[in-house]
This record gives sequence, C-alpha cells and structure tokens, in this order.
Amino acid sequence: MSELGEGATPTRAIDRGGSGLAARGWRVDEARRRATIDSLNLASLRRSAALRQITDFAAQLCAAPVALITLIEEADQTFLAASGTDLEGTRRSESFCAHAMWEEDVTVFPDLAADERFLGNPLLRDPGVRFYAGMPLVADDGVPLGALCVLDMAPRPEGLTALQRDGLRVLASNVMARLRGSRDDAAWREAAGEARRAAAESETRFRTLADTMPQMVWSTLPDGYHDYYNARWYEFTGMPEGTTDGDEWNGMFHPDDQARAWAVWRHSLETGEAYQIEYRLRHADGTYRWVLGRALPIRDRHGAITRWFGTCTDIHEQKLALEEREVVSQELSHRIKNIFSVISGLIHFAARAHPELASVANDLRQRIIALGRAHDFVRPHSNESRPHLPQDSLHGLLAELFAPYQRVAGERITISGDDVAVDDRAATPLALLFHELATNASKYGALSAEHGRIDLAVARGVGTVRLEWRERDGPTLDTPPADTGFGSQLIELSAVRQLGGAVTRTWHSDGLELVVTVPLPAFSRAAAT
Repeated sequence: MSELGEGATPTRAIDRGGSGLAARGWRVDEARRRATIDSLNLASLRRSAALRQITDFAAQLCAAPVALITLIEEADQTFLAASGTDLEGTRRSESFCAHAMWEEDVTVFPDLAADERFLGNPLLRDPGVRFYAGMPLVADDGVPLGALCVLDMAPRPEGLTALQRDGLRVLASNVMARLRGSRDDAAWREAAGEARRAAAESETRFRTLADTMPQMVWSTLPDGYHDYYNARWYEFTGMPEGTTDGDEWNGMFHPDDQARAWAVWRHSLETGEAYQIEYRLRHADGTYRWVLGRALPIRDRHGAITRWFGTCTDIHEQKLALEEREVVSQELSHRIKNIFSVISGLIHFAARAHPELASVANDLRQRIIALGRAHDFVRPHSNESRPHLPQDSLHGLLAELFAPYQRVAGERITISGDDVAVDDRAATPLALLFHELATNASKYGALSAEHGRIDLAVARGVGTVRLEWRERDGPTLDTPPADTGFGSQLIELSAVRQLGGAVTRTWHSDGLELVVTVPLPAFSRAAAT
C-alpha cells in the first residue's frame, strides 16, 4: 500500500468481508479528491431539475420519503439534489454516504440505530433516520465523490428488492453521466441556452425512465430506422447491443408474423397513425413469446414527425389464458344452444301427448326458438361458426330474429336508423320483445295481410335509444284491442322490467305503433361503463 501523499487523510474502510476501500487497496489524497470535484464544474448542477428528477424517481422506486445525491467534501456533505427534505447538507462526520462511497456496489444499513458506527449520530434523533441505502458515485479516475441514496424513518429488515437495487445502479450511472456532461460540456451548455439544456434533461429523463421500466422501449428516426433499445430489450432477446438496429428488428419476430408486422409498421410510417400489433418475439431462450407492440410519433410544431417512440410488453401468459377461456366459453355456449333445442323438442313431444295444449305449446316453443336465435347470435363463436353480421350489432340481432317472418331481409320488415352495440345481457329481453311483436303481427296485424309491412326505426339519443315499431296496411281496426293479454305482459316484462325502459302504444286504423325508450347502458356492458 502506498504512503499518504502530502495533505492526505486516511479513511477507514467499512468492514464488509474485504470490500470497500481496503479491497481497492489504495488511499485517497483529499487534495486529489478536491481537484476532481472542482474539474466537474458542479455549480450549475446544484439543485438542478435534471438531478431532482433522478432523486424523485429514486424515492418512488424505493418507496422512501427521502432521496439524495450527495457530494462528500473535506469537512461537509453537500446535497446536489434532494427529494423529501429542505436541508442543503450536513457535516461529513454525520454522513452515511461517507461510508457508502467507498463500496463497490449498493450499501444497505437496515437499521442505523443498531450499527455501532452511528451511535450518537444526531441524524438518528432529528429527523430520525433509521434506514439507509446508497450507490457510490465514482469518477472516471476512480475517485469516490459521494452517493445516490434513499433514507427512511423506519428500519427495514428486508432491505431492498432486486429491482430496487438495479434501479439505484441505473440511476447512479445517469447521475455520473450528468456530472461528466457538466465537466465536458460546460462551455457548450452556456452557449446553447435554455432550449438545449431542456433537451439534454429530457434525454436524461427518458433514458433513466426507459432503463428502469419493465417494458422493452425503443425509438426510431422518422423513416422508421431503429436506433435505440433500452436494457430490457437486450435482456429479453439476448441479442448483443446494436445487432437489432435498422431493419434487423423484424428478424426477431416469428416467421409467420414478420410480413404482417412489417405491413402494419409501414402503414404507420406512411400515415403517421399510432402503431399497435400483437406478435411473437424470439426470447433469449429460443422460444417465441407473445408481445404487444405499440408506438406513437413525436411531431414538431409544424406537425412533421421527428421520431417514433414505442414499447413491447410481454403478454404471453395473458394471451394463452385468453385463448383457453375462449375455448371454454365457446363450448359452454354451444351446450346452452343445445339446451334450447332440447327444451324445444320436449315441448313438441308434450304437445303431441296433449293435443288440447298444442296452441299454447307452439307459442312457447316459438319463444324458446327466438331465445335460442338471440343467444346463438351473440354467443362466442369459432371462425367457422361466426355470423356474417357483426355480433355486437342491434341491426344484426333484429335481422336474425325477423328471418322466419320473411323470405328476404327487408321484404316485409324494414330496419332503419342508428345501429347500437349489444351483448348477451340485452339479447334475451330484446328477443322476447320483438318475437312477441312479430308473432302478433303475423297473426292479427300487418304481417297477416298480403301487403302489410312493418317499419322499425332506431334512434340513438343522449343516453337513451328509441325503438319505434310501426305496422302499416294491416287489417282495419274498429276498436283498439285490450292490452291485458299474456303477450302484452311479456312485452312489458322485457322492455320495462328487464331493459329498464318505457313503452307507449298507439293504435292506428291500419296497425299498431309502439315506441320503446331504453337507457343506452341496458344494451351492453361496454355502454354501461
């Protein structure tokens, strides 16, 4: 071990199994430390927004009330940035970072009050610090400068998580990048002005956040050339840094997904639209995992795209679980459809055994069939069994329900106006309501006459949907029929009690006009939220 230089001050290493200063095998000349600190031109960085963003993020990452970037000088400890305290610094003799800065990695003191080195330290009384964790800040020439640390007022026997330790390492690297930038670019920063300083701070903030995010983060030039990936990308793919720049990223996709992913990406580049796609990405272990890729363009004040920023999120487990749930849902819905058929068959057989109930049984059977049609329309389907019309379409559901009453869609019953999204919750009451109306019309109303027609208009308002059923050119009515039959009660049950709507009837000489007003949230869960 070399002798102390002139003015050198020996510093005791922390006893951690040979780590720290003793492990490095050298002593520091305080005059040399002073020269290194002065060369960094730190005056412009004291309490800067860029360093404050790092301490803010460190405090959030470690769930700590206080985070500091410290500079250890001859007699004092100065806070270059602080979150959670208004103090500017302390005496060096009270500094925990003065111990941590000699270490090679993150230092953790789970309970400062239990460590004999800190007995009598006034910071344990006011503000009452009990937990400390810090990552040393070391200059390029190996001189320790201070630390990035977090403090808590309660002991933490569990210390830090692996993610929190990794985060402190990344954040400390960004602090040193800022300190080196302060030294090397002092003249440039002065000349460039506030705009360029803001850009540099934004870049630091982005890289700091990107490297601590669980997602893979990437960015490209306006033409789509990939020139940046964060650490998570290289961890996930196992590829050497720089090998996936440019167009090489597409080679990381599953062969069956490459053409589709490239086409979607080219479309976004040509149109400026947001990029979103699910594809399989090759993992470091050679397997392919489903990920969700997203990207948005950054534009200048003239609207021109200056860069694209994107993320890749591992959704493999969620994708597999969704596929399994879809299979189970399709099987259950198929069995429910079969139950409708069984019930319809049982009613048919019962009617044959009791001819006197044939009329009632036939009405009941037709209602069951209508419910089955509605369920079959909105239930989960495979690609082979899926209906041609959109499954969340009110128009599509009504067309399916009215198919038995006309040879060609629109021949006797016309559906017009707004379409509304529906799901399985609304399918049952809608099926009962319009089956009853169509059945009555075929027996007594417009559909019982050769030239009779029905117009069904759908109008979507603010929070409500108006359904107007108008029969025309039906048998002439001398007096309105009574509204007390079972069919009328079923209409009330479906429209009022189940859908929460209101029903009004007007009897014209050539047929019924019925208006149902239903709250929009009754049609689907999506509308309800």
